[in-house]
Amino acid sequence: MNALEQARFNMVEQQIRPWQVLDPAVLHTLQHIAREIFVPSAYQALAYTDTEIPLGHGQTMVAPRIDARLMHDVALKPSDKVLEIGTGSGYLTALLADRSHHVVSLEINPELHAKARTNLQGAGISNVDLRMADGSAGALDAGPFDAIVLGGSVYEVPQALLDQLKVGGRLIAIVGEEPVMQATLYTRTSASAWDHKVLWDTTAPRLLGFKQPSRFTF
Repeated sequence: MNALEQARFNMVEQQIRPWQVLDPAVLHTLQHIAREIFVPSAYQALAYTDTEIPLGHGQTMVAPRIDARLMHDVALKPSDKVLEIGTGSGYLTALLADRSHHVVSLEINPELHAKARTNLQGAGISNVDLRMADGSAGALDAGPFDAIVLGGSVYEVPQALLDQLKVGGRLIAIVGEEPVMQATLYTRTSASAWDHKVLWDTTAPRLLGFKQPSRFTF
């Protein structure tokens, strides 16, 4: 085991398992997807640390345990078609692609979109449709989806995204405002009804293009 493989093993055992990510299939994915491929070269030494990593353009990679828990809690099946909002570096995209049939991933920033394409090619991931788009509108032409995963935080989940779930489909997002945001799982229970369940507290960088709360000052 080389140093990077050891660091990846340590990440899974010391950061991710303690965060209640215990599904063997998910742990296997985390163990064999090389996160260093997705980290900017200046931050290679931090690839497996429990910290956010700058991507430039005001965006960051969340700590690995956040991506791992999102992927775990959305409970993907090998047949699932997935929509990801916010490609970023492509790391969560790669995790989702490894656990599903196909991923459509939307990124609003052209430089991050291009870099993610290079990263995913470098990792040998081919079952992904990368699109440069405002994620708040989703991908109506490619839906409906079995699962939708938001890779950053939003004030609220737009109805347009919930509408793109199949009945029985799940959407997971980090919702709210600083200092407390909550990972929330939405499930479409019928053509016109959705349930939601708050899973855990965390914080994450904002996704661009989503509606923010009105600010009134007196």
